[in-house]
Amino acid sequence: MALAVLAAGAIVFAVAHRGCCGGEAAKDGIEDEGPLWSDTLTNASSAVPALRPMDCEIENFMARNGIKGMQVAVMSHDSLLYAKGYGWADKERGEPMTPTSMMRIASASKLITAVAIMRMVEDGIIGLDSKVFGQQGILNDSIYTCSLADPRMADITVDQLLMHAAGFGRGGGDPMFTMKDIVQRNKLKGAPDSEKLASLVLRRRLAYEPGKSRRYSNFGYLLLSLIIEKKSGRQYWEYVDSAVLQPAKAANFRSGTNYYADRHFGEVKYYGPDTTLVEEYNGSGKMVERVYGGNDIKGLKGAGGWVASAPDLLRVVACIDGYEGVPDLLSGKSISLMAEADNEDKHSMTRGWAEIEEDGSWVRTGTLSSSHAYIRLFPDGRCWAILTNSGNWRGARFARDMSRLVSNLNARYAAKMPHRSLW
Repeated sequence: MALAVLAAGAIVFAVAHRGCCGGEAAKDGIEDEGPLWSDTLTNASSAVPALRPMDCEIENFMARNGIKGMQVAVMSHDSLLYAKGYGWADKERGEPMTPTSMMRIASASKLITAVAIMRMVEDGIIGLDSKVFGQQGILNDSIYTCSLADPRMADITVDQLLMHAAGFGRGGGDPMFTMKDIVQRNKLKGAPDSEKLASLVLRRRLAYEPGKSRRYSNFGYLLLSLIIEKKSGRQYWEYVDSAVLQPAKAANFRSGTNYYADRHFGEVKYYGPDTTLVEEYNGSGKMVERVYGGNDIKGLKGAGGWVASAPDLLRVVACIDGYEGVPDLLSGKSISLMAEADNEDKHSMTRGWAEIEEDGSWVRTGTLSSSHAYIRLFPDGRCWAILTNSGNWRGARFARDMSRLVSNLNARYAAKMPHRSLW
């Protein structure tokens, strides 16, 4: 897809960042300079009579798929046209879903991580061809260098991690979602931190030579998170906040938590596809809800650990789409690289985006047992984002259902969207 260019009117902001990782501004010592666009965004803002049939289609989709709560946000050429919550943010408490309710965005987090990496590339901190391991690599600490089981790991580059081409497979299970097994296998007393987990996984042989194939890798994006920490000298969440989220004016982002009691103010309740209890991820032996303690959500970091709202996701997309309404965080070259698929090996995965569809749309999906995310930027500049607080066992097939939903809604209701910007 060619870099999108459109002459659009400038949008004036009167905003203050509220601190993505530690709650409200007062907790972060950040002075409140005025209302943020999301402070006044409500469901009433998008109660458009002409779109009531669209509301019905969305509600029917939720009912068919057992979705308790959903957010839908629509942007065109960097203007937010529509943002609405459907169903429940927390049904048991009687809290309705709003446009600014926050929920886990799963692998849509990879898009945020890729933007941060490209920002580091543009700032000259790292290169796409920088080696990751070895004495001259970025992650050259002994905890990594003493764990490399495969000499080919010395050839892994930053770009190969971005493109899911670094050689990591899923033999022995996806390490980001088999924590309990890793704890038991290695006789650990609890879940390892990111560095220890990486060292344990690096003891496995690669599944293929780096750069010679592609296999989707959550672990690869954990390594990108560690690269961000190593080169910035800051926690992953803190660097991404300052380098990406604050400049994007995307304030409703938080680092994910594992348990209902630890959720952020404004974060939803999650609902799994079943009520079966599973063993806690840290090997305690305690039986927990799958969506609350079954996996280490915060430990996913840049692979899937962010919590956000659908409109805030669109704020980030508006900063990396090449349109002029919202200033871009990256150069046109970097934006094009992020949406560049490797057609030679017939894979459509890109740097951060999940795929480039045949019509030229840029797509990012995310799936957890607790939530789903779907973002689609159409070639004409229209962009949709959908988040749910309910899991569905169909996984990738459910992502295709969301894709069809967005395609149908866009075809039927794009022309009926109000001409405005809610930013």
